[in-house]
Amino acid sequence: EFAIFLPLIFTIYWAFKKKLNVQNSILLIGSYIFYGWWDWRFLTLIFFSSLVDFIVGIQLGKVEQKSKRKILLFISILVNLGFLGFFKYFNFFAENFARAFTLLGSNFEQSRLNIILPVGISFYTFQTLSYSIDVYKNKLEPTKDFFAFFSFVSFFPQLVAGPIERATNLLPQFYSKRKFEYHKAVDGLRQILWGLFKKVVVADNCAEFANEIFNNYGDYSGSTLAIGALFFTFQIYGDFSGYSDIAIGTSRLFGFNLMQNFAFPYFSRDIAEFWRRWHISLSTWFRDYLYIPLGGSRGGTWMKVRNT
Repeated sequence: EFAIFLPLIFTIYWAFKKKLNVQNSILLIGSYIFYGWWDWRFLTLIFFSSLVDFIVGIQLGKVEQKSKRKILLFISILVNLGFLGFFKYFNFFAENFARAFTLLGSNFEQSRLNIILPVGISFYTFQTLSYSIDVYKNKLEPTKDFFAFFSFVSFFPQLVAGPIERATNLLPQFYSKRKFEYHKAVDGLRQILWGLFKKVVVADNCAEFANEIFNNYGDYSGSTLAIGALFFTFQIYGDFSGYSDIAIGTSRLFGFNLMQNFAFPYFSRDIAEFWRRWHISLSTWFRDYLYIPLGGSRGGTWMKVRNT
């Protein structure tokens, strides 16, 4: 389906290369079709999340009183993390809550909802939160461009698995006119093909062996299990970095530049460097929006441990 969808959107998009608003509208419609193809019901979720942050951003641009600005930011954080927490962790906490009471000898009826985890919810939640936080900190001017902002949140190449783009990097790209550059498009296609190779040739074939070994671990020796673990390392890297390459390459076809998400992590000298090279957009997001605001490496040992 994507092999049909991508050329179709690409052709319609560049047919209106002189009309920026039309291009942004095409990207928005295309992104909602892309996301709704999986389950149209969750379009209301991404729309509502985008709408809340769009309104919060506009209000932050009008309000100067610190207490009111904090309330606005709190609304954005509460809505976004509320959705994420409910869809991702409700059943986890409900099950463990029930088990805890059972261990204590009480009969506690477990409450479990049939919740489907919306695909990509973590990624677009962090992306739209970066906008609210940056506007709150006066690092970014709030936007009144509905189509640009909603396209930024739902941008289909990186919507479901990143890279998680900062509003300060990606959102301004929706304001400026894009012109088709042949060499940039060819470079994008090359990166898409490289990503497909990682995913289909490396990851999917390694998965065959890793799954066989892990699903029947009792039948194999320790050395075979070690080989299974090795296959899994290539599988997980080929899968995730391959997707990032496809996302970055696809974005280039539309005139956008996304950040690098993997930088040869298996060549790292230590664990700390590994996490700086693996899923860079997520680790730097937590560093800049959580770790440093909490105090980072400043303070006593307990504070450092808490922040980490």
